[in-house]
Amino acid sequence: MKQILFLCFFISAISLQAQTTYETKENIPYYSPQQINNDSYKESRCVLDLYYPTNKEDFATVVWFHGGGLSGGEKEIPSLLREKGIAVIGVNYRLHPKVSAPTYIEDAAAAVAWAFKNIENYGGDPSLIFVSGHSAGGYLASMIGLDKQYLKEFGVDANDIAGLIPFSGHAITHFTVRKERGIDGTTPVIDSLAPLYHVRKDAPPLLLITGDREKEMLGRYEENAYLMRMMKVVGHPETTLYEMDGYGHMMTHPAFPLLLNEIERITKMKQK
Repeated sequence: MKQILFLCFFISAISLQAQTTYETKENIPYYSPQQINNDSYKESRCVLDLYYPTNKEDFATVVWFHGGGLSGGEKEIPSLLREKGIAVIGVNYRLHPKVSAPTYIEDAAAAVAWAFKNIENYGGDPSLIFVSGHSAGGYLASMIGLDKQYLKEFGVDANDIAGLIPFSGHAITHFTVRKERGIDGTTPVIDSLAPLYHVRKDAPPLLLITGDREKEMLGRYEENAYLMRMMKVVGHPETTLYEMDGYGHMMTHPAFPLLLNEIERITKMKQK
């Protein structure tokens, strides 16, 4: 009996020891001091938080951009992405009206470039960096993943992103970008600042997730459906669209399991 109790205690101790532990590093600048160049707003906003496993190697990373219409919002580590064996990078970026397009897109690219150049120092696998975000954050994820010029400025090939997973992001030109030009938010525009403008066959795997088309804002589902269709037309092999029935624009809670499933799918595929 004593031997059995000792064995149970030993197994429990091993199990406890094997549990993944996590750490958060906050307010890491993703621009160099030279790139900040004494710009106080850039210095205060262009920071990220890194949440990562401390006793695991070669983990995947999600770079997460907050929503807020490109004019509000704060970096976050979504609770449903915690303790999942992955790293999460929550990013702040500069906002309208203090800046205008394409500054916030450039900031998004700089943050993703930081992940590529630094995640290995924390134990992560740079070939397993996924880019995601909600609403304005989804727009930023799509823009830097489809228009290769932004990451190229930082010496990164957008095709090295393991997967793009925008949540309810604009596929047309963002309404704040249109506002900056004096264009009404109900007037659709597709130009170089629209993810749809940059459809291409060789882009990373693209998982589009939106709320219910009858509950979403301003035709968001239909924009993403058009992006999905055009990606397939140009021959992109891995574009998928999910519509979260019954959920409106704030559809993140039921969408996070889809993001995690996509990370698992691509991770297994890369490790074969």
